[in-house]
Amino acid sequence: MTQTTSISERPIWRDYLELSKPNVVALMIVTSAIGMVLSTPGLIPLDVFVLGNLGIALCAGSAAAVNHLVDQRIDTQMARTQNRPVATGRLSTTQGVLFALVTGGLGMGILFAFINALTAWLTFASLLGYAVVYTLYLKRATPQNIVIGGLAGAAPPLLGWVAVTGEIHPHALLLVLVIYIWTPPHFWALAIHRRDDYAKADIPMLPVTHGIPYTKLHVLLYTVILLLVTVLPWLTGMFGLLYLAAAVILGAGFLYWSLILYFDKHPNAGMETFKYSIVYLLVLFVAMILDHYLMTPTFSIQATGALV
Repeated sequence: MTQTTSISERPIWRDYLELSKPNVVALMIVTSAIGMVLSTPGLIPLDVFVLGNLGIALCAGSAAAVNHLVDQRIDTQMARTQNRPVATGRLSTTQGVLFALVTGGLGMGILFAFINALTAWLTFASLLGYAVVYTLYLKRATPQNIVIGGLAGAAPPLLGWVAVTGEIHPHALLLVLVIYIWTPPHFWALAIHRRDDYAKADIPMLPVTHGIPYTKLHVLLYTVILLLVTVLPWLTGMFGLLYLAAAVILGAGFLYWSLILYFDKHPNAGMETFKYSIVYLLVLFVAMILDHYLMTPTFSIQATGALV
């Protein structure tokens, strides 16, 4: 008797979970939560932390479901995506639409009812930016799709910040800028690795329209820009030397992999650069948190007072 579960016997909740792109949503919620943490020198109210991130996560899952629905033809042609639930027919278009409407509506309801209207509207704007502007139009229209559409994916730290404070702060916009500049070298490194898939699906990603050498150069150039941008939070006084050291060391690692990719020094350099870029962003934001709590006098005083 075989222990292998067939696709038809797979629990349907797994298909709905995959529809929401949980790995992508998890990364977004990590950056949203960090935006919350960095918005105040003290501790975040637990209800804001939980309900704010829940609302943002549900809206992000809704946008991901729309992406599955719009891209189902493309997904069947690409090795990386051909087993997605809508592409394989495990979930129907109607089920996908209902899932997107329910999760998106629930997420917006939570944000309006328990957080604040500004967070809700900004989240809705980023949902439309990814699900409609990027997925429906930019992805098929221009090789600069990820640059133009990257703002939606860079929004979570701002959403988290606004959820706590109710206002847009320049420091929150700096966090958005870091992710916005990080996105092209991160994504183009993967696109180089998956170039044949994108060409087969007729998606005008940069390696398809301009070639791999041209894309490698742009990965390198954007990495250099990223190194400069990540110094800005230190120059503006948002963070101290702990963050600066982490930004320089992590940036040097990103530059190393970008050079390895550019000079063809590793047979799997595209995927390795992509993997490093994820580690880079997560560790950089952890460094922000450590610097924020260890180097912020206001929090130190509050923490001491709480212990007395």
